[in-house]
This record gives sequence, C-alpha cells and structure tokens, in this order.
Amino acid sequence: MAISPARVVIIGGGIIGSLTAWRLKQLGIEPVIVERGRLGQESSWAGAGILCPIQPWLYPDAFTHLIDASLAMFPALRDELTERSGISPEWLKSGLIVPFFPDDEVDHKQAALDWSQRFGWLVEDLDAAQAREHEPMLAADTDGALLWPEVAQVRNPRLLQAVCAVLQQEQVEIREETEVVGLLEAGGRVCGVKLADGEALHADAVLVAAGSWSGQLSASLGFSIPVQPVKGQIVLLKSEPGSLQHIVKHDRAYFVPRADGRILVGASMEMVGFSTGNTPNEVNALLNGLSRLLPGLADAPIERQWMGFRPGSPDGLPFLGPVHARPGLWIASGHYRNGVALAPITAHIISRWMNNEVPELDMSCFLPERTIVESEAIGFPVAA
Repeated sequence: MAISPARVVIIGGGIIGSLTAWRLKQLGIEPVIVERGRLGQESSWAGAGILCPIQPWLYPDAFTHLIDASLAMFPALRDELTERSGISPEWLKSGLIVPFFPDDEVDHKQAALDWSQRFGWLVEDLDAAQAREHEPMLAADTDGALLWPEVAQVRNPRLLQAVCAVLQQEQVEIREETEVVGLLEAGGRVCGVKLADGEALHADAVLVAAGSWSGQLSASLGFSIPVQPVKGQIVLLKSEPGSLQHIVKHDRAYFVPRADGRILVGASMEMVGFSTGNTPNEVNALLNGLSRLLPGLADAPIERQWMGFRPGSPDGLPFLGPVHARPGLWIASGHYRNGVALAPITAHIISRWMNNEVPELDMSCFLPERTIVESEAIGFPVAA
C-alpha cells in the first residue's frame, strides 16, 4: 500500500481548495495553500450559492449521486463551521421553483419530473393558480411550475469567511499573492512546486484546485486539463424581506432571495476569456428576464453588480482525482456552476483518496484523464 502524504501543496484558495485543506488537516496531513490572489475572492465568492444544480436532469447519473452526497453534508458542515468560527454560512431552505410560460423555447417539465422521481427529490407539480399562490410575483401568464421545496442556499462570502476562520484556527499555512510557475519532480513523482520568486515548496503531493485558472496553469506546468473561464455577471436588487419566497430558476435567468430582502439576479454565460467587468448588454438581458418573469420586482432598485469566472469544462463535469501520468499530482477543478454545491463531497473524497482510502462513489466519469464527450447542454457555451 502507498504511504499517505505528510504534506500536500494545494494550488488555489477557493472553496474547493480551502475546504479540502481543512479535511486534510483533520486527517493529520499538513496542507499548504498557495493562492495567486486573495483567499476565496474568485468564483467561490461571486456565485449565487444555490444548493441545487442547474437542470440536473441533463447530467449523467453519476453526477446526481455526487451532488446528492454533497448536499446531504451541508447541514452538518453548517453547524460545524458556525460552532468553530462563530460565522453562520446562512444556509436557508428557501425551495426552488421552475415556472413555465407560453413562450418558453425548451419544455423541461417531463424530464425534470422523471429525474426527480428516479432520484427521490421531492417535487410538486403546480398548476398556474398554485404557482402564483406560492410565488405571487410570477407573471400573469405563468402556465404552471415545478417546486422543489427542500432546495436550500448559502451566502457564499459567509461560507468562505467561516472556512478561512477555521483554517486560521488550525494554523494552516496559506501563501496569498503567490504564483506557482513549476512543479518539482524527483524519482518519477511530483514532489512540490516552484514559486515565481524562485522558492521551492516541497511536499509529498500537489493538488491543483485553481478554479478557472486551472487549464491555463496546467498548460504552463506541462500537462493538460480543459478548464476554461466562463464569465457570469450578476445584479443585486434591494427589496423587502419576503417579497420573493423561493429561488426562481428559468432559462432566461435565476433569482435568489436573501433573508434580508435582497434579490440576486444571475447569471450570464460568456466565453470571453478573462475579460473583466460588467457590460450593459448582459446586465440588460438579466433585467429583461426579471421584467418578463417577475414583473412585480421590475422597479426594485439595483444595489450592486459584479461578475466572476466559473471554471468550465467541455462536458460540464468536474475533474477529480489523481493524474496517473504524473504520480503525486491531483486535480480538483472544473466544477463549473456547481462548485459550492459540490464542495463538501469534493473535500471529503479528495482528502481521503489522497490518504489512500478508496472513494465510496464511482469516480470514473470525473477522472482528469477520462475520455471527454463535449456537451452543448451542460458544457461550454457558444463563444462570443
């Protein structure tokens, strides 16, 4: 049997890298996080925090098994983080509604019902009157809706703050504003990283969890994983608490009500590289979606706008596990639109897998060296 690593360098300090570092620490392994910017300030911070995949019926069954295992971990993680850090991730069971309208381009209803039945997700099939009773802000021509009452959300920045606070308590070594420029290798194994300032960080294994930068980074380090940035723009509205009762998801946009009354409207899907900033066209498209679907909120004032880069993959699935061609090198990236939702199970499986424990789930379709079948439905959007 292979010897468990005593020290692991984790490239990337988002929710995946940070949570995995904590789980490694709990196993007695010393993690070192190397982050090119500031801890938890990229897509982990920018996302909406919906604890449910977007249209999960489009994914292979293995993905649903992975997401189910991850979502089941959130209540305990919430309690653990709140107790340890004193910071609540603001986990909230708000439910999720997918409404239907006469001008919808795609009818998701039957596929969504079939998926829910197969995997035991509680769902309610609402007629038009019931849909508007549950969510009065829906447009008058709503044809009906599906409601998943058990879907929850978290506040991403609060979740990250709590994890970072625990890492500090655990005295995990964190290198911020630090760039990795090379891998160290000896005896046919990856044994650390070389930093931009010339310093060598030695370790028994290296985990790439660099989010949207993982593809670019991997190419510079001599291997390949096809992760690319998919830009998402978000608008935050100021409203009264309770004005929107549920998360509302439609092909045009999604809407996430916070406990304080703010409503997050998201999110664009753009293949524009690392082009930063909000743009009028995409912001207006989100607001037009709001006016079409939830006209009662059309006059809510805009409080903020921001954007982030999702770590996209061609088939919509993350890359998880060892790189067999480069012993000692591991990947946990490409989570795309599901990074926060998949963070607990990713940290659990990767930390134990690196500790020579066999994963309890079939990971074959997530391996970094898998055969990739590109998917227009859940993979990269069409480039601008």
